[in-house]
Amino acid sequence: MSSPSPPARQPLPEQRTLAILLLIVAGFAILGVQLVWQATKGQGRARLSISEPIARSFARPDIVDRSGRLIATDLEAPSLFADPALILDVDEAAEKLAAILPDIDQVQLRSTLADRSRRFVWLRRGLSPRIAQRIHDLGLPGLAFRREQRRSYPLGTLAGHIIGSVTIDNRGIAGIEKFIDETVGVEAILGAKPAAKVPVQLSLDIGVQFALEDELVRATRHYAAAGAAGIILDATTGEVFAAASVPELDPARPGQTLEAARLDKVTASTFELGSIFKLITIADALDAGAATADTVIDVRTPLRIGRHLIRDLHPAGRPLSVREVFTQSSNVGAARLALAAGSDRQRAFLDRLGLLRGGRTEAGIIAQPNVPLRWGEVETATVAYGHGLAVSPLRFAAATASLLNGGLQIEPTFVRAGNPARPPGPHSAMRVVTAETSAVLTTLMRRNVTLPTGTGRRADVAGYEIGGKTGTAEIAIDGKYRGDQVLASFVATFPASQPKYVVLVMLDRPQPAPDTAGQITAGHNAAPTVARIIARAGPLLP
Repeated sequence: MSSPSPPARQPLPEQRTLAILLLIVAGFAILGVQLVWQATKGQGRARLSISEPIARSFARPDIVDRSGRLIATDLEAPSLFADPALILDVDEAAEKLAAILPDIDQVQLRSTLADRSRRFVWLRRGLSPRIAQRIHDLGLPGLAFRREQRRSYPLGTLAGHIIGSVTIDNRGIAGIEKFIDETVGVEAILGAKPAAKVPVQLSLDIGVQFALEDELVRATRHYAAAGAAGIILDATTGEVFAAASVPELDPARPGQTLEAARLDKVTASTFELGSIFKLITIADALDAGAATADTVIDVRTPLRIGRHLIRDLHPAGRPLSVREVFTQSSNVGAARLALAAGSDRQRAFLDRLGLLRGGRTEAGIIAQPNVPLRWGEVETATVAYGHGLAVSPLRFAAATASLLNGGLQIEPTFVRAGNPARPPGPHSAMRVVTAETSAVLTTLMRRNVTLPTGTGRRADVAGYEIGGKTGTAEIAIDGKYRGDQVLASFVATFPASQPKYVVLVMLDRPQPAPDTAGQITAGHNAAPTVARIIARAGPLLP
């Protein structure tokens, strides 16, 4: 009979404790390895930023005025995105977001958030910090933010047509912003990074720009006009100190460029500008030696060309000298001067002044003029007083400057000389008229403002020696000119003894006002508007 087995040996308490500790350490080790593996695998935001189609942005240089005052700059802004796979309740997320972003498309939002096959989708880019904080405070899983570069325009709509606008990715699509992309260059970035380039310095003066815009808006309201445009430029360099089109354009709202009423009237539109064209006609006659300021023109009767009859608004009833044709704005006198010169010379002179071509500036295209298909006697006569040929106001202002600055052609520019964005180039010294002709023209302009019978007398401002010319052009509607629908314009220069600045103002379809005695002609609306602009802007000009 065998002896009984000894009892099994029990582990000591110390050994049991050690085994438990080893198991715990092993568990933590496994967990740590898993965490490291998950991190290196690229889950979450790191993976999204690399493998998902994140939109690039672009860092842009600042835009400043001629004195260095800020017009446009880049700022960091939060952009909202979602990972639909992490959204717990699509309806809750959509409703709470819509309460903060009331303009968001809720149907599209729900569809986007419900698509769990997508791991990244932009919901709103370029949010204000206040809105971003409200969304953050919702605490909704699956929503997050990225910092991006966003264009900011601290002056609002000021100079909006000139500045242009950018896309959601900060690419320039119009105006100076597009010029920057095409000429200066922008830097492609991910996230938010300021541009290293020097600011683009414009020729604009924001004080002068504000005065111009403010007076144009006031004039549009006072005369119940459909719109307005204005330009102030240096007659010797072509630098534009201010240019405005009413209704205004907000550069922060690119969609406004699609509104027909907001089309830039200064550069991108063309108009029959009326009797301010008599400056061109008389300049041509004087420079050709076909007439002097004292040459007498018979304007006693209307001028008939075939079935067309050309009349004066206020017939003089007697022959007029060339200087009187200008100051009394005689259509018949201007037409006779142009017919004496001939169609070929008229066209050649207009072409020399740049009025038969379009072009472009840093702010965009200059519209091609609408030229008569047939240029016979009738067209020669009507173009002489600003009908039948439609040009951009900017082109006309530059042509006026070329005539009054001593006779040297200038090209308009929106970038200040010396800025890297405007590389030095050969200055056009092409002479368009003699210095003698230029001097006579400035004298005529001044007389038209100072004489009691001058059409520009309401443009006078004490201390500025203003010279100018009115233009009231009937607008063609359905192929017929309407006497009650006009384009009222006034072109001015100062000081007239040595022209430094040219100012052009245009009012689209102004209506009678209490202070116009029932009139809609330029002498009653555009001329006093120019006077108010010069009184405000003059002290700010160099």
